[in-house]
Amino acid sequence: MLLELAATRRVLFVGGKGGVGKTAVASATALAQARAGRRVLVVSTDPAHNLGHLWERPVGDRITPLARDLDEPEDGGESGGGLLDGIEVDPIATTDAHLAAVGATVRRLMPEHLAGEVDKHMRLARDSPGTHESAVLERIAELVGTGLDDYDLVVFDTAPSGHTARLMALPEIMSAWTEGLLRRRVRAERFGAALRGLEDRDAASESIVGTERPRDPREERDLEIRRILLRRRARFEALREVLVDPRRCAFVIVLAAERLPVLETVELHEQLVRAGVHVGALVVNKRSPADAGDFLTERRALEEAHLATLRAALPGIPLLQVPLLPGDVVGERALERFGAALVQADHRAG
Repeated sequence: MLLELAATRRVLFVGGKGGVGKTAVASATALAQARAGRRVLVVSTDPAHNLGHLWERPVGDRITPLARDLDEPEDGGESGGGLLDGIEVDPIATTDAHLAAVGATVRRLMPEHLAGEVDKHMRLARDSPGTHESAVLERIAELVGTGLDDYDLVVFDTAPSGHTARLMALPEIMSAWTEGLLRRRVRAERFGAALRGLEDRDAASESIVGTERPRDPREERDLEIRRILLRRRARFEALREVLVDPRRCAFVIVLAAERLPVLETVELHEQLVRAGVHVGALVVNKRSPADAGDFLTERRALEEAHLATLRAALPGIPLLQVPLLPGDVVGERALERFGAALVQADHRAG
């Protein structure tokens, strides 16, 4: 089920409605895989970061060690190298860095007297629709690449459902948009080349006598823009290939056994399927016990009704039920206990 899913994938996304325990599920799953000897990176893309609070240590926008030598054998032999790192993607810093890089490139390509206009457009772009999502998507693509190169598994603790569903669909949209820009660049370059040919009446005679015509700065600019667009297209296409490959990537939806989270889960599943992303498991967190007094017994009966709706809507997806646990899930020991509950839920679901 969940742990088998994580063990057989390179990239795992954990998402769902806010406040249902996505960070705990992502971290406990990542920790279990690290203890099994894998090199794991857990990435928080939720603006309301809980990763550092959960691990009781600062986790910022740089890869931070969370645990090392987790699979160290009892006989004193060599460790198998299991480790867990974490990072919290800062959306504001990511957007600022993205716009700074774009602005620097545009200023380099444009005439110097237009630098002020470039800066003005960059300031306006900061609050434009889609800028934040585009910047975060670029960072996710970067971290997926880093994860595939340096780790055995990358676990993404994502933003609430609506934001995440849009991000999952963005690679295809951005790739198509960039492809459109490339086609327009080709047409513009052909027109520019024809225009320059008309302007440079001596070009033909220079080639006859063997004089090489210096490359026009506009040609250099066009080539640089083309290279940038090609790199951008390749980055989004590579991310898209990972997202839609069920052998490498899967999505886990975490929810509570309540009406709104169940309905939001069904909607999120539909959006992910449309985006071509494989949903591998559903994790129902904080299930009320059935034998702890009348109040919780009634509560559990209500939860059963909501889960019946979920099973009817999504019958083919494995469903794990994690019981309501005493105490907060904070710190490595608490995550181990939560991981043990995930294992038991796996066994019951199997």
